[in-house]
Amino acid sequence: MTVEDLGHEATELVSLSNGEAKSLNKLAEMAVRQVPGCAAAHATLWRDGELAVMAATHPDPAELVDLEIKTGAGPLAVAVAERKPVSCPDAVFEDRWPEWAEEALRRGLRSSVHLVRQFPPMTLVLALFAVRPGVLDADGVPMAEMVAGFGSTVFANTLAYGEAQRTATQLKDSVAARAVTDQAKGILMHALGCDADQALKHLRRESQRRHLKVTEVAARIIESHAAGGRAGPLG
Repeated sequence: MTVEDLGHEATELVSLSNGEAKSLNKLAEMAVRQVPGCAAAHATLWRDGELAVMAATHPDPAELVDLEIKTGAGPLAVAVAERKPVSCPDAVFEDRWPEWAEEALRRGLRSSVHLVRQFPPMTLVLALFAVRPGVLDADGVPMAEMVAGFGSTVFANTLAYGEAQRTATQLKDSVAARAVTDQAKGILMHALGCDADQALKHLRRESQRRHLKVTEVAARIIESHAAGGRAGPLG
């Protein structure tokens, strides 16, 4: 593929960053199209060592993921645990994970490489498979490294955006809660002839006595006041 094609695929990957499953699927497909010799791929996203999302270009690599989840043995498990790339030059001679190697060969997958990218608390593993031995190696597939880099950037940005959204929501909720509490304090100060600190203590006492949040007590006081009721602990 041309540089323009690669740029187009990278742009499309970024545009899908609001959906982890779609982005992982696109990343795996991008690896198959861009990396010479790559016939199949799977991409997995892990949070604190636990599988969060998985996508694969074909059933065969997806089934290998299922096998590793079941047995806890294989290159993916090592890549996640050690946080470094893992290569299998030829499954015929692979003796580190015999059950995995047997299943890979049964599916016609002779060589593989698992690339790791981290953006705590997440870990991205992009696994590439070839039907010929010696085709894929962690040190010999610069295009695969580039594709994995694209993926990690997208998910790191998505994670940061999500955290920013959560922070903004928390701040918005905090401001809203403060406004409700301040309004209720004003009502109590007028009705009880007390100062702001005493009004707040009054709210907290009622919160504890009625097993409600302070904001819930405040909201009830505001509702009662708006309805013309006598301002008190709960109107």
